[in-house]
Amino acid sequence: MLRAPSRSVRSWLTALVAGSVLVGCGSSSDGSVSDKAEPAPKTEVTVEPIKAATELTDVNGVKISLEKKPERIVCLFALCDDILTELGIVPTATNSALLPHPRFLGEAKAKEVDVIPGGFIAPEVEAILSHEPDLVIGLGDTHGKLTPALKGVTTFWAMQPETWEDSVGYLRDTAALTGRTAEGEKAERVFRAKLAKAEEAPSDKTALIIYGSDENFGVATPEGDVAASLFPKIADYPWKSRGVEGSYSLEEILARDVDVLFVETMSFGGADGKLSEKLAKNPLWSKIPAVKNGAVHEVNSEAWAKGRGTRSLGIVLDEATAALR
Repeated sequence: MLRAPSRSVRSWLTALVAGSVLVGCGSSSDGSVSDKAEPAPKTEVTVEPIKAATELTDVNGVKISLEKKPERIVCLFALCDDILTELGIVPTATNSALLPHPRFLGEAKAKEVDVIPGGFIAPEVEAILSHEPDLVIGLGDTHGKLTPALKGVTTFWAMQPETWEDSVGYLRDTAALTGRTAEGEKAERVFRAKLAKAEEAPSDKTALIIYGSDENFGVATPEGDVAASLFPKIADYPWKSRGVEGSYSLEEILARDVDVLFVETMSFGGADGKLSEKLAKNPLWSKIPAVKNGAVHEVNSEAWAKGRGTRSLGIVLDEATAALR
């Protein structure tokens, strides 16, 4: 029996450049298949003006104070790269693989951006500081440990997005700090309009996003996965977080008659091959309606799982709505 990992593992996975240490086999404690995401309210398309600022309290209550507009920004996770691209800013250095995507900088221009060595979990502090950054942006539950080493030398901003609203909030906050207020308002407006249009005609198909590197997989739920937080607006998405110990088994997924399946393959080190191909070895996999009907979509995990900003989520909406028609 295949099982999804906890939400804390998911949080680590989605920002990671590589795959997972997914937990073992099992199912929900009562075998129930009654979990259901709450109906989502309609998206507001009005965009409030953004005011430039040198200090603010961000969407999650973190206080940020700068002496001036930051010009040299180092990104330690992909949401930072997403936001800066939306604002027309190229990061001084990065720790993600999102920029080569054709809807970001593209491969040629992305090669001009320095990469911070050390990997996602342990980026090298010396390398970060060698770029003399005005601002370093990282994922709170992973990079918060760098705070003591960066304190007094540069400003570290720990972001912790869980929903698309969080991502929009971080876009607005970054636009305010960088003075790119018009660009921020435009990016938010474009995204809100795209989401509002998608939810005008939601699909009646049952959708599912799974992620992983091997036969132990995870289910992305709207409570803690930014891309999944869009899905209750555009499809039937009956997957709800079960907390730290909760999981979904392949048997439960089979019971829900999934029509369209989106697969995020996470690659770790020497791991290779598509997650959907590895799951095909399980006899239950071929019984899922989406598999039988050829509606399994391997998606770009850099945008779907790790990007989490308005540009990445625009990609998710474009690809998801096309697949759900």
